Amino acid sequence: MKTKIIGVLGLGIFGQTVAEELSQFGQEVIVIDSKEDNVTEIADLVSKAVIGDITDLELLEKAGIDQCDAVVIATGNNLESSVLAVRNCKKLKIPHIVTKARSSTFEEVLYAVGADHVISPERESGKNLASSLLRQSIGDIYYLEGDISVIEFKVPKAWVGRSIKDLDIRSKFDLNLIGIRSSKGEPLTTNIPIEAPLIEDSILVAVSSSQTFEKFDYLGYFR
Repeated sequence: MKTKIIGVLGLGIFGQTVAEELSQFGQEVIVIDSKEDNVTEIADLVSKAVIGDITDLELLEKAGIDQCDAVVIATGNNLESSVLAVRNCKKLKIPHIVTKARSSTFEEVLYAVGADHVISPERESGKNLASSLLRQSIGDIYYLEGDISVIEFKVPKAWVGRSIKDLDIRSKFDLNLIGIRSSKGEPLTTNIPIEAPLIEDSILVAVSSSQTFEKFDYLGYFR
């Protein structure tokens, strides 16, 4: 795998975590933060650690941010700082700019000034927690693009002994089955016997609208 150079601007909990994970997997990481303690804490784990203002274009250039394949702007509380950092990264022709935002308003502004991807960690954590508490049949969800996901789920009790053809899964639940496992942890096979009765504890893998599928699962349609 080609090593990437990734800049992380801002070293709160989120920024530190991103920088540490990237470094752990062998990437070249440049971090910048205005607080000396934050920089000192992570300096030994990253390629370069700089104390300074992330809105200072000259500082970013001297730190080597202009050589980065991607930059993560991890300060989500101060919109002005985030906007200036995005604009500086655009001036430095960074190919991919990711920013953190604390609200949907911040998100809109950051996209408008040129961010390629904006994330709201608190909101995403809240969604993931709610999802994990509500899930009944879903094992894993792999988000692809927009609202489309690959979903692994245990065969519902009401489906056991019935065939996929008989259940008419695609039209009733907007599910496009792509594989089946005989049980959790077993190899996935794409040869799905649509007329054979489904077996208890087997795992189905499907492509679907995650919102539609999760709604069915949370409301108990798959019990």
